[in-house]
Amino acid sequence: MNGLLIVGAGGHGRVVLDTALAMNRWERIAFLDDYHKNSSIYGYPVIGRINQAREFLNDYKDAVIAIGDNFMRVQLLKEFMEMGFNLPVVKHPQAFISKNAEVESGTMIFAQAAVNVGAKVGFGCIINTASVVEHDCILGDGVHLSPGVRLGGEVRIGKYSWIGIGASVIHRIAIGEGVIIGGGAAVISDIEDYVTAVGVPARVVKKREKVIK
Repeated sequence: MNGLLIVGAGGHGRVVLDTALAMNRWERIAFLDDYHKNSSIYGYPVIGRINQAREFLNDYKDAVIAIGDNFMRVQLLKEFMEMGFNLPVVKHPQAFISKNAEVESGTMIFAQAAVNVGAKVGFGCIINTASVVEHDCILGDGVHLSPGVRLGGEVRIGKYSWIGIGASVIHRIAIGEGVIIGGGAAVISDIEDYVTAVGVPARVVKKREKVIK
């Protein structure tokens, strides 16, 4: 067993901590955070700032980026990989992943979530509590499904998109890159890149700035 660094000590980081403890995989866990004022989170130390990560590589071989911003999370994952950290899939024991699904490194899958047969989940995604990724869905890098999201079969979601809490997407819908879908929305038609869509049915309400590649 080795150590795990959780990068980000906010609410998301605490959920990651609970999930990591449930996995019973790491003998020591610590946080890195640039802003957190406490010296520990539920007894687990905040040992430094994010730019100090390399100093802890000998004791903490694994790292997870517990930051909500999708683009920033993916970029930090790439930096940590270049430094030599392992980027495990952090999966709660009460989540289900089909043996015939693909989940890339750096992804987090929380309690009661399901990733079903034929699904492909990209690098650094968040599949939050009780979300469902149905058969043959494809999620690009850095996608975040908030708690209670439901994706029908064969849905495609582009990288860095964020699907709000309790939203539903019917089968075979394509959602573009850098999209935000509002909480509780019902997506029944394709959504273009870099827009925000809300409502039932979901309608585009504004354009979004494209992130730097």
